[in-house]
Amino acid sequence: MKEVKYIDLFAGIGGFRKGFERACEGIGLKSRCVLTSEIKDHALKVLKDNFTHENLVGDITKINAIDIPEFDFLLAGFPCQSFSSAGNQDGFADTRGTLFFEIERILKKKKPYGFILENVSNLERHDGGRTLKIILKKLKKLGYKTNYKVLNSKSFGLAQSRERIFITGTLDEKISLDNFEKKKSKLKDILQKGQPTVKNELTEKLLDHYKIEELYGKAIKDKRGGKNNIHSWDIEIKGEVSHEQKILLGELLKQRRRKKWAEKKGIKWMDGMPLTVEEISTFFPNLLINKKVDLKKMLDDLLEKGYLKFEHPKKQVIKKSKNGREIKRRVYDTNLEKGYNIVTGKLSFSFSKILDPEDITPTIVATDVSKLAVPDNDGLRELTLLEGLRLFGFDDEFKFDVDKKQGFDLLGNTIAIPVVESVALRILKKMKKNKNYNVEDDIDSLKAV
Repeated sequence: MKEVKYIDLFAGIGGFRKGFERACEGIGLKSRCVLTSEIKDHALKVLKDNFTHENLVGDITKINAIDIPEFDFLLAGFPCQSFSSAGNQDGFADTRGTLFFEIERILKKKKPYGFILENVSNLERHDGGRTLKIILKKLKKLGYKTNYKVLNSKSFGLAQSRERIFITGTLDEKISLDNFEKKKSKLKDILQKGQPTVKNELTEKLLDHYKIEELYGKAIKDKRGGKNNIHSWDIEIKGEVSHEQKILLGELLKQRRRKKWAEKKGIKWMDGMPLTVEEISTFFPNLLINKKVDLKKMLDDLLEKGYLKFEHPKKQVIKKSKNGREIKRRVYDTNLEKGYNIVTGKLSFSFSKILDPEDITPTIVATDVSKLAVPDNDGLRELTLLEGLRLFGFDDEFKFDVDKKQGFDLLGNTIAIPVVESVALRILKKMKKNKNYNVEDDIDSLKAV
């Protein structure tokens, strides 16, 4: 039997390759990677440690398509920064977005049987769907029958919620991306137990105020209320807070988001407006039973400790970017009276969320992963690199000899292996059955399709 040959572009640490190889093995096919492209030095080290390579190259933009060996499938998790909701979302206006055209260039020249592409889920909505339409139109023009769907790794047996768009295409027919078998997993299934825990002011305060089980699934932030949030004042991380002050802060969190205050101030509604003592006095004393308080004194005490800030409301201004897009910004309106506002956002401490072993993790992102706390016995710690690998479907034998920062930088851009495997199985089964293309035939037969 001849191999199914493929190329792996923007390869990262080889997650796409792992999933595709498992799919081939699952239906009795041999697979052979004839070219791998990656530019990050620490990713290249991992690739060399775990795979054999015929052609391991760097920047794909410098590779002539003629020099690429013949292949059946193109795999590419092409760079997503320009489409991500975390970035500026410039799409094809950003040079990183144009890396899709490298894929187009190679497909046009080599005309393989099929491809699997992966990107952030926001690609489906970017620029009102226009960016995705351009991509699909170009792929169709090359003769491919395409399909796409946003798939979540949590439905494929991983303990991580990771939504990514998968785009498939073959020269024969559209591949269905619906009705995959659903598999579930919990974080506790992949955790290493008995790891060293973190001991600092935050963890001590948390464990002084809560039992370890009461912390499961809690976020540590001051932007929202709700039972799943622990606020800085709940654990008195910035200083002592009275019972009445906690009630005040909790109500201020809700009131500051009400549209009536924007109408009163004559500005477009903003999510979290500063309120004056007079405005706060209209709702706060009503929450206390038979108790008089000095409201301004309470507010100034919280201001001094850093739970509140004193600022002008913000008005909305609209500017145009270089490419003509409208950019909305908020700037302080100094004509309006200053008020008290919650110091919002994630706290600048070691952890911002405590994971629940009975649940799954949020999407692993390189910049935030160190802020995820793992309960371990009676303490809290960071995720280990091995746990990170397991959250993407790598086996424990995978060599990952990099430091922790580099490791999670790589994992933050890694693809979920079981999702690739499931998608690849759909395409490979179709290819294997198709009378126009038999993997046992000579590679040139595909060009007759």
